[in-house]
Amino acid sequence: MSYSYPTVGAFYHNHACTFTVWAPTPGKVDLLIEGKLHSLKMDERGFWSATLRNVNPGAKYVYVLDDEKKLPDPASRLQTDGVHGHSSVVDPVYTWNDHAWKGIQLGNMIIYELHVGTFTSTSDFNGVISRLDYLHELGVNTIEILPVAQFPGSRNWGYDGVFPFAVQDSYGGPAGLKALVDAAHAKGIAIILDVVYNHLGPEGNYLGEYAPYFTDKHKTGWGKALNFDDAYCDGVRHYFWQNALMWLDEFHIDGLRLDAVHAIWDFSAKHFIDELSQKVQALEAKSGRKKVLVAEFDLNNPRYINPHPQGGYALDGQWIDEYHHALHSVVTGEVDGYYEDFGTVDHLVRSLRDSYVYTGQYSKHRKKHFGIAPKDNSYDQFVVFAQNHDQVGNRMPGDRITHHLTFEGLKMTAAAYILSPHVPMLFMGEEYGEKNPFQYFISHTDKDLVEAVRKGRKAEFSYFNWEGEVPDPQAEETFRACILSWDYGNNNEQQTLLNFYKEIIAVKREHPAFQDFARDTVTANVLNGRKAVTMEKRGGGRTLLLIINFEKSQIDYLAPGRYNVLVDSASEKWRGPGAVEVQNGKLIVQPESALLLEIK
Repeated sequence: MSYSYPTVGAFYHNHACTFTVWAPTPGKVDLLIEGKLHSLKMDERGFWSATLRNVNPGAKYVYVLDDEKKLPDPASRLQTDGVHGHSSVVDPVYTWNDHAWKGIQLGNMIIYELHVGTFTSTSDFNGVISRLDYLHELGVNTIEILPVAQFPGSRNWGYDGVFPFAVQDSYGGPAGLKALVDAAHAKGIAIILDVVYNHLGPEGNYLGEYAPYFTDKHKTGWGKALNFDDAYCDGVRHYFWQNALMWLDEFHIDGLRLDAVHAIWDFSAKHFIDELSQKVQALEAKSGRKKVLVAEFDLNNPRYINPHPQGGYALDGQWIDEYHHALHSVVTGEVDGYYEDFGTVDHLVRSLRDSYVYTGQYSKHRKKHFGIAPKDNSYDQFVVFAQNHDQVGNRMPGDRITHHLTFEGLKMTAAAYILSPHVPMLFMGEEYGEKNPFQYFISHTDKDLVEAVRKGRKAEFSYFNWEGEVPDPQAEETFRACILSWDYGNNNEQQTLLNFYKEIIAVKREHPAFQDFARDTVTANVLNGRKAVTMEKRGGGRTLLLIINFEKSQIDYLAPGRYNVLVDSASEKWRGPGAVEVQNGKLIVQPESALLLEIK
């Protein structure tokens, strides 16, 4: 007889609530709710449950393990008393207004990554809602939100979450997140949620008290590895599959960004990610709405994004850190730490052409040959960026690229990734040249843990030649310094930069050549040994030519016979030194500029 794994958590309906918790290791589990103790019944796989009448939303409860340990629910939906306090019963009913919404394909997305706590001064979902009109006018049609699973305190990137099902209470809880999704859909904006299935944070992490959620069989850089392939792993796998489907179904989230899947260790016959994608595809078919899965992983291996018939895990796409590294090292000149594998325009050309930079070559930083070419994967499976939370926040001062480039360089850099053949992702504030940093911050209550984090941050920067003191991650002023200023209206250059972003995003979204994602539609080259690249992009019967001049001086390029200028970052329109000129049959391209032509 087959066994169907129960869903875990507290499920409220019409003044009654069913409580289910997986706890195969304790000998006894009781429910303590509103001061009253109730016995639970265990099934053959260690799932304890009971249904109680006369329970109302907001009722606070804990589980009591072996008559001793009083602990919050591992599948809690709300932790208003913090990670060490009681769990709260939540009414899941929400009146949705997005009935006509069908979602957005990854290839059609213009993604905007934001952190709820620092996006606006209110540090909550309502603050994000207040800026939806702004994002719509920018041309963004997808918001990617850093993790919102309950973490200690009110200040955290989100990767220290310890209650995967509970929406951070200081952000607005589950009702606040649903209101944001509903409001975004009304503006034609999809929501991708960053989720962490490779580890849990250190403070308030009680899952191991209930069941073997963790294993010593594997290691991660952030704590104990989750148990996806050892004894009792079935319960763990179902717990996280249920979590993913909750976001996509109940919360109407349009996609998940899966954090560091290279640290999801699983040697099962069928990988956790493989089965996850199948479950999401089934939900997609049932709901009639597109649901996107995008992975972050430090492996130049298309297995995760290849379809199931090819032995892949069938994720929709992946982040490409290497595109960022290639672009960043060229525009800033930084070649230390992991940037030592980059630094020439040839690296950028490789990523324009192959998405990955390393497709089997020897990597100096990794000290081995690395990667294979994703020759059968289209460009709409790869997300690229000039900045993101990691690449800014994991710099010692949390400094943005704004601090290192000229105004012309900022426009050029924006064009270099938004007008690439890949899916572009902006990092909050970059579109107007935000200067406030994005630093690492926490609000732990464990003093020893706080000190360990401080020491760990200092050790992490030993690979780079950065000077100065490491910002204190626990200090509230570190967090406050990271809140966006939104002061572009008082700065002509910032307003111009914002308008430039709007124009190139519109070209990216509307031009037919960018709607063809086939691998054979791009030709990219280094321009005559100069610090400049050219990319020809074909599609829809149209041909585009992108020229990016990274040099501090003019370059020339043989002018095509007939063409229209679609974007010229050096134009006076964008407060530049002057538009492209033609001299003796050659285009004179300005320093630190990007030029996009349509060839007739």
